[in-house]
Amino acid sequence: MSKALEGIKVLDFTHVQSGPTCTQLLAWFGADVIKVERPGVGDATRGQLQDIPDVDSLYFTMLNHNKRSITLDSKNPKGKEVLWRLIKECDVLVENFAPGALARMGLTWEKIHETNPRMILASVKGFGPGRYEDCKVYENVAQCAGGSASTTGFRDGIPMVTGAQIGDSGTGLHLALGIVTALFHRTHSGLGQKVDCAMQDGVLNLCRVKLRDQQRLAHGPLKEYSQFGEGVPFGDATPRAGNDSGGGQPGRILKCKGWEHDPNAYIYFITQGPVWEPICDIIGEPGWKTDPAYATPKARLPHLNEIFTRIEAWTMKHDKFEAMDILNKYDIPCGPILSMKEIAEDPALRATGTVVEVDHPTRGKHLTVGNPIKLSASPTEVARAPLLGEHTEEILRDVLGYNESEIGEIANSGAIGAVQKIAAE
Repeated sequence: MSKALEGIKVLDFTHVQSGPTCTQLLAWFGADVIKVERPGVGDATRGQLQDIPDVDSLYFTMLNHNKRSITLDSKNPKGKEVLWRLIKECDVLVENFAPGALARMGLTWEKIHETNPRMILASVKGFGPGRYEDCKVYENVAQCAGGSASTTGFRDGIPMVTGAQIGDSGTGLHLALGIVTALFHRTHSGLGQKVDCAMQDGVLNLCRVKLRDQQRLAHGPLKEYSQFGEGVPFGDATPRAGNDSGGGQPGRILKCKGWEHDPNAYIYFITQGPVWEPICDIIGEPGWKTDPAYATPKARLPHLNEIFTRIEAWTMKHDKFEAMDILNKYDIPCGPILSMKEIAEDPALRATGTVVEVDHPTRGKHLTVGNPIKLSASPTEVARAPLLGEHTEEILRDVLGYNESEIGEIANSGAIGAVQKIAAE
C-alpha cells in the first residue's frame, strides 16, 4: 500500500517541539522530510533533558521519527548553494524560527516563491499580527495567552497550565493540516502559498468552549459550573472550574478504591441525563429517580456537590477499572485516570500503534508515541529518529543529484561539517 504523502519532499527547518511535531506527522504519512541542522550542533533538543550521556535525548527522538538529517552551514557559500538547490527541489519548507529569523537568512517569501513557485512556506509563530507579533513564545506562554491557563485549575487557586502540550504539539497539528490543504490547493492552482499558524490562535481554537462560556455569561450564570450550586457569584470572565465538565453534562473526577496510596486511583464520571436512572440504582439512591429535586437535569444543578459526593462514596468501594466495567454496562460515560506507566504498558495501545517501541543505534530500544491518525489504505510505519547529519551525503547524491566529486568539494568547503555515520543496520 502506498503512503498518503509519498513523493512530497519537505524541507524541515524546525526545532524543539511545535515544528517537529508537524513535520513528523508529514513523515509518518510518507513525505520525505529532510531535516536541516547546523553542523556539530543540530536541533537543540538533541542535548536537552538527556538521560543517557552523549546520546540524543528522548525529547529529540520522539519528535523526529521517519526523517532524514542533513547538516548544512547556511552562511557558507557552498552551504547556501545547497540550500537553494533544496528549495528548488522540495515541495514544502517548514520553519519555527523566532520572528524575522528566516528573512535575516535571506529566505524571504518573495525570493522563495520566485525560485520555486510551487513551494509552500509553512511557519509557526507565537502570535499573529498585533502588539505581540515579534515576541518569542514557548509552550506555557502560549497556554497563558490563548486562554487555557485562565480557565484551568480550581476557582480559589492560581491559573494552571495543562500537561498536554496544546501550545507546541497542538499548533504543530494545526500547521500540518494547513500544509496538506495547501498541497491540495496546489493540485489545481499550480502554485504554492504561505501557511501561518500562531500558537496563541491554536490554543484558543482548542479552548473554544471557554470562549462560548464567556458569551453565555452575558445572559446569566453558568449553571453547570459547581459555583452555581454553591451560590458563589460569577465575575465578568469565564472562571476556573476545577474538574467540571466542559460540556452541558456535569462531570467530576472522583476517588476510587486505593486513592490513599495511589495518586491516580480516580475515575471521571459524567451524570448524563439519559442514564440518570441506572446511576441512581447503582449508587443506592433509587428515590432520586422521582424526587423533584433530582429527577431532571435542571433540578439537579444546585445539588451537584451532594450528588457527586454520594457517587464518590460508591466509586471508593471499587478500583477504577472495576467501576468502569460496571458503569459501561449501562452506557454511563466514565473513564479511568491512567498514569503514564499504565499507558506505556497498555497492550491495546501497543496493538494499534499508538504506543510504539523503536530501536535506536545509540539509545537502544525505547517507547514513543505513534501516529494518532489512522488511514486504512496508508498504514504508518514508525522509524527511528536520525543521527545528526546521518543522511547528508545520501541527500546530496540522491535528492540533489551531486556527483561524488561535487560532494567531496562541498565537504571540503566546511559547509556540512563532520557527519555521524553508523554501521549498516
